[in-house]
Amino acid sequence: MPPPIHLALIGAGITGTTLSLALTRRGIPHTVYEQAAQPTELGAGLGFGPNAARAMAIADPRVGEVFLRECVRRDVRRGGDNGEGVGEPVWIEFLDGTVDGDDGEGDGGVEGVEPVFRVFARYGEGHGAVHRAKWLEVLMGMVPEGVVQFGKRLEGVERVGERVVLRFGDGTTAEADAVIGCDGVKSKVREIMLGGTEAEGAKCGYSGKYAYRCMIPRDQAVRELGVERVGVSSLWMGHGRHVLTFPVGKPGEQFLNLVAFVTDSSESWPSQDARSFTLPATREDALRDFEEGGFGKTVQRLLRLTKDKMDKWGLFDLADRPLPKFYSDRILVIGDAAHASTPHHGSGAGFCMEDVAVLASLLEEDIQGDDASPIDGLQAMFAAFDASRRERDQWLVQSSRRAADLYQWRLPNTGRDNFEVMRKDIETRQAVCWGIDLEKAIREAREDLRRRKCTPK
Repeated sequence: MPPPIHLALIGAGITGTTLSLALTRRGIPHTVYEQAAQPTELGAGLGFGPNAARAMAIADPRVGEVFLRECVRRDVRRGGDNGEGVGEPVWIEFLDGTVDGDDGEGDGGVEGVEPVFRVFARYGEGHGAVHRAKWLEVLMGMVPEGVVQFGKRLEGVERVGERVVLRFGDGTTAEADAVIGCDGVKSKVREIMLGGTEAEGAKCGYSGKYAYRCMIPRDQAVRELGVERVGVSSLWMGHGRHVLTFPVGKPGEQFLNLVAFVTDSSESWPSQDARSFTLPATREDALRDFEEGGFGKTVQRLLRLTKDKMDKWGLFDLADRPLPKFYSDRILVIGDAAHASTPHHGSGAGFCMEDVAVLASLLEEDIQGDDASPIDGLQAMFAAFDASRRERDQWLVQSSRRAADLYQWRLPNTGRDNFEVMRKDIETRQAVCWGIDLEKAIREAREDLRRRKCTPK
């Protein structure tokens, strides 16, 4: 048997950890290098769709099972719109954020807050949300001891013969046959692969929108909004802004995750630190932003539930700087490192899970496919992954930007007189996100890999 490849995975976030579990299940040697001193995840609630649930099950059936058990389902059953979807589970309800509901008394919360349309949870089970940090904790608990090395900030990668040498900030080095960048939006691997920080696509660009994020205790949210509104995912639309809320956490530990999005009047992110995507902000900043947007008392009341001091998150992506390829030589990037996206389809993390499922399946095919050394097939495997994933991943980046402008009534045929047109538009795009036949995509990618390995160089 030819010697097995050894892979270096950079980044122990959700994508890197899930990939590690997928490789462990397939017996593929690897080491994960993480720059932080311990597992860490920024943000709060994280939504997945049925495509992500299928991808997790392909990566490692244990991950798929644990996700379905741990997530808060985002498929609450409600009534239908105009006779459509009656009895179907709802993914999200869209509301007019500029209209006020009637102030309720006591535990009733705000009354009269009715959706203008709903989008239903279709294409299988798996519409759910988790707390980012707690989900990473679950995943890390499944990774074998010694696979992840913390405190390893990558500084450089050099090809030495048939091996690659990784240099870390603590002065140490490591060797591997290939490097997989799972290090997110601010990917160092992407910078190295493209030739430096000044290369086109090395850094993400500001999308022109920022967001306030907060986790609100469920009991507090119920007192203000009522149990029905807190129990379902809701998106409050308006001019140049929108607010998303959805429940996360286990019973007894549940929160309402709130994200309030604003279109920035400035074209640039004001932070002096080029790598800082957050700025300090206050509840009053958020209230002022949404008062300027013409939002009603209901949304203002919702925003008053946020903390007095919180962060304002700049939304960065690769929409203006798409990568021409996801690989170069012995380096491959996946997940946000390859296609950082804004969150407006609720599918960014799900597409990362698709990346993991396809890549792990191709690596398994490469190792088992013939008697040649798997190292010889790395370029073909990277090329097959790129061909399978890049167009779809980059579609999400562009479509997500568009979705935000649709929610914020910044596109033609949006706003109060066009709710039915908007609903159909959203449903069509979410169908692309959720409806992928992942097993077919993996079969086609494997067939492509076999063709590439048989083609003379």
